[in-house]
Amino acid sequence: MPKDFKAAIKDPRIVMRAIMGVLLAANLVAAVIAIKPFGGSADDLRQKQGDLRRDLAARQQRLANTKRMVDKAEGARRDGDEFIGNYFTDRRALNSTVIGELDRMAQAAGIKLRQDSLELNPIEGSDTLQIMAITVAYEGPYAGLTKFVDLLDKSPRFLIIESMQASPEQGGQLLTVTLKLDTFVKDMPGATL
Repeated sequence: MPKDFKAAIKDPRIVMRAIMGVLLAANLVAAVIAIKPFGGSADDLRQKQGDLRRDLAARQQRLANTKRMVDKAEGARRDGDEFIGNYFTDRRALNSTVIGELDRMAQAAGIKLRQDSLELNPIEGSDTLQIMAITVAYEGPYAGLTKFVDLLDKSPRFLIIESMQASPEQGGQLLTVTLKLDTFVKDMPGATL
């Protein structure tokens, strides 16, 4: 250490000035903290707290809306699965359900089947559902054919009448009706038509 520094430390005036300088700096730091606290003033903190509460309320509202949407989506999925289970036919039971039901309705209406054909087509976007186009021709009296259409309408199966053409038989009271029906089929793995 230099000789002048040792002499300066021994001088009480210099030591006192150094202590006064340190105390002055400490007072300035305390004044800055007291006037403008680093965390913000009480008003700033209250405003920030209010902003945070409003943000929390908005986020809780969004969360509640999202939960409602999830509940609606789950309910729609359940309803859709229930609808498919009730109104769509399992491909393995196709002949005993849809074809058998058409035969029972025709017998109940007093009409006769002349011809039928079935065509299965995949539904775009679904791996397990297919649409089946049924073309059938029946022969019978007008009253029987109207009863058959009424029974089709009341069927527990989801049958859609796509088209219907009626023509009279020559020299008689009978009509021939050709119907194109659509129904939906659940395709199970390993099932064959």
